[in-house]
Amino acid sequence: MAFALECKNLTKSFRSRKAASVEVLRGISFTVKEGEWLALTGKSGSGKTTLLQILGTLDNADGGDLSCFGEDLQAMGWWGRSDFRSRKLGFIFQSYRLFPELTALENVMLAGRIASMKSRENRERAMALIERVGLADRIEHRPSELSGGEQQRIAIARALMNSPRLLLADEPTGNLDAGSSEGIMEILREIRRAESLTIVMVTHDPGLSALADRAMHIEAGKLKPGATLPPRTK
Repeated sequence: MAFALECKNLTKSFRSRKAASVEVLRGISFTVKEGEWLALTGKSGSGKTTLLQILGTLDNADGGDLSCFGEDLQAMGWWGRSDFRSRKLGFIFQSYRLFPELTALENVMLAGRIASMKSRENRERAMALIERVGLADRIEHRPSELSGGEQQRIAIARALMNSPRLLLADEPTGNLDAGSSEGIMEILREIRRAESLTIVMVTHDPGLSALADRAMHIEAGKLKPGATLPPRTK
């Protein structure tokens, strides 16, 4: 069995000047199979977003072991993690994180430049992905001229520019109404089928977590006993 992620006893603490060290992750262990869609659930402050950032190499765990597609992420330095992100990972954020001064097309192409794609290839792939998420007629619009759902679709196109093997989504529908949320989830389902992507999604919405193959509930930095659910019947 091939694993996309293998995590063993991950720990993380934060310290401030005015407060003692706070344990955010307290011995997290789990695996994610290649092609699996895992939902991470939990209340605000439970540690799920910190865990997602560590899985995405945006932060380092204080202790434990973490490998992604067989590569030891804990052993990598800053440049190694940056290179790994550009080759293997895609990110979708709740707040979209689009550059307001750039058009939809330019926002997506920016990810291609970071991945060192050639200009013509970059433009062609960006346009194809924008068409794929249903916004071919909006490529010259800036974020302020797009709805929240449209901005998130552009963010999804951007996340796919480097053909990632693992897609990490942090509350991808948190700022959207029910109709827009349903559209975003359908896009993710279609992309996951077409690309054989592995997806790890943070959400507080039980309805969204039910769409994943499996859900894990985090409480106070630990996996809640008995909370890892079996794969759903498809």
